[in-house]
Amino acid sequence: MYYLNKPVSSPKVIYIPKGSINKIITQMQSRNYNVSKLDILLLRLFGSPQSGWINIETTLNSRWDFLYKLTTAKAALQNITLIPGETTYIFLNQLADELKLNRDLLQKEYEQQSPYEEGAFTPNTYSLPIGITEKIVIKILLNESLAQMKNLSIKLFGMYNEKKWLQYVTIASIIQKESASIEEMPLVSSVIYNRIKKGMKLQMDGTLNYGKNSHVKVTPSMIKEDTSTYNTYLYSGIPPLPVCNVSFDAIKAAIFPAKSDYLYFMKSKDAKHDFTSNYSTHLSNIKRATK
Repeated sequence: MYYLNKPVSSPKVIYIPKGSINKIITQMQSRNYNVSKLDILLLRLFGSPQSGWINIETTLNSRWDFLYKLTTAKAALQNITLIPGETTYIFLNQLADELKLNRDLLQKEYEQQSPYEEGAFTPNTYSLPIGITEKIVIKILLNESLAQMKNLSIKLFGMYNEKKWLQYVTIASIIQKESASIEEMPLVSSVIYNRIKKGMKLQMDGTLNYGKNSHVKVTPSMIKEDTSTYNTYLYSGIPPLPVCNVSFDAIKAAIFPAKSDYLYFMKSKDAKHDFTSNYSTHLSNIKRATK
């Protein structure tokens, strides 16, 4: 009874892997939870722990309560969707709002854990436990995103080269911001590569929709005043980092651009784009669109 009443400290929400009781206790020990081999025997009396996320509600429990909750508690999950083309700044706002987390702590954890300022998340719908900490939610999202990216890279190239992959994600982020549809993505990609090949600046508005500017309408004054490296009117080539988080469709378009001689595109009245290799035709398309 003395042993069962000893306190056990842990996060409120913890993850229990699938496997034997021995494996579960061993992993908890590796995470510095105050558990021992004796708990293996006790858990066999309580029953097998449930796998997945569990919410034990408090950070300090008696050993009896802690072991009991391992076998009975479950954490409520909430679906969070990261939309392709959304920036991390906006997504962290969404996480803070929907999971009732601290926005500043999310930003701090992202900056500490992520290798990149932008583009480290994979757009998807994630089931996250309510009550999770800011540190763990960022860790989960980054780990799952990296695993998905590595799997796609290995599928396409047979390997994962971090530096090369970041370059593709950066190009894909421009494609994501500029394209009106998945079907257009390879064409937008071809314009990017064609302009770079000819030594032309990209001059694409979407590169200015970074960070807080994700949904801001790009204006002539904004183009003139923004001196960041995202401004492709000011700097040649692609930005040093992605503009946003990108879909696999955009990444595939960045890797496999359409074969074309297009150098310009302009949004038409049907929300799609008119592509052309001739500047005079491009000017006509602009006049038609503005009318």
